[in-house]
Amino acid sequence: MKQKSVAVVGAAETTNMGKIPNQSVLGLHADAALNAMKDAGLTAKDIDGVATAGESPTEIAHYLGITPTYVDGTSVGGCSFMLHVRHAAAAINEGLCNTVLITHAESGRSRVGSRGFGRDPASQMGQFEVPFGVTSPPTMFTIPVLRYMKEVGVTEEDLAMVAVIQREWAAKNPRASYRDPITVDDVLNSDMIAWPFRKLMCCLVTDGGGALILTSAERAKDFPQKPVYILGTGESVETPMVSQMEDFTTSKAFRVSGKKAFDEAGIKHADVDHLMIYDAFAHLPLYGLEDLGFVKRGEAAAFIRERNTAIGGKLPLNTNGGGLSYMHSGMYGMYALQESIRQMRGIAPAQVPNAKISIAHGVGGMFGASGTIVFSNEKP
Repeated sequence: MKQKSVAVVGAAETTNMGKIPNQSVLGLHADAALNAMKDAGLTAKDIDGVATAGESPTEIAHYLGITPTYVDGTSVGGCSFMLHVRHAAAAINEGLCNTVLITHAESGRSRVGSRGFGRDPASQMGQFEVPFGVTSPPTMFTIPVLRYMKEVGVTEEDLAMVAVIQREWAAKNPRASYRDPITVDDVLNSDMIAWPFRKLMCCLVTDGGGALILTSAERAKDFPQKPVYILGTGESVETPMVSQMEDFTTSKAFRVSGKKAFDEAGIKHADVDHLMIYDAFAHLPLYGLEDLGFVKRGEAAAFIRERNTAIGGKLPLNTNGGGLSYMHSGMYGMYALQESIRQMRGIAPAQVPNAKISIAHGVGGMFGASGTIVFSNEKP
């Protein structure tokens, strides 16, 4: 991708967040989309590309009255929206479309119009993991994290510290689901879900969504909001079965996706002012920091413990509160992208001073997929 050739010109989340019992999944998609269009000063007739995951892009386009020339229904889990950004940028550069709407919405808590959680018994996971009790995210992510803890020396207290610091960020965010301070002891005394995960180490279950609008950087200056340029992108997948990871202590998809994005952006780690790492569970920021190359293997827990990622730290991380305290309706990637964009626009509740480069890094499934987007607010 040509550097800074595509920009985000519209970004918004659903009007309400958290518990929304009076809106269906499709209604939440429309709410987020209309809010993003309003943010960009556009209407449905100005959109010629549609991308979404969870719902069919055909459903979204029809419901909103859009007749697209570009459609993307890529669905690889929570990082799908990072991949949508990457694909949309490529499509705009190739002239397949001019203006792409990416939507996300889930009724994760209220389950209004939501699809079931059933595992296909004919799938690889259905055949080779489900029969042995590996059925839900807490029972899947425990497999790599226990090996990681043993080999690297990470403790339960280290995992708890991730949740504690992210709650500190959430306290600055009026839209965060949970804002009250917590301590390491609070985390360790919360209910056991699946060893080593306590309740406060696990993501929230909420309702909500968000939407983005992308167009060429040349057109971006004509929109009401400050453009956020896409500097680099990456994506990869590894395995649909967490038990078949090449190495439980590192994600191949993270490494490949992150390196691709860094190389394309032409940046160094020291250039990054702000970082979002998908945190469905408390161990994911540790993997992300190491696999993206911000710290060496085994150093992430100490990096966080020393408050490098906290308020006032040298690498602000998950500044919206993350999936542990802000929002997690099921596929969290959209919320990470939204916070990166707020930071680049300079309007985040916990704004990082003078931030010029932000990275949003996502996971799909249980380390099955990954997407990485490098954003910049500097003009091309």
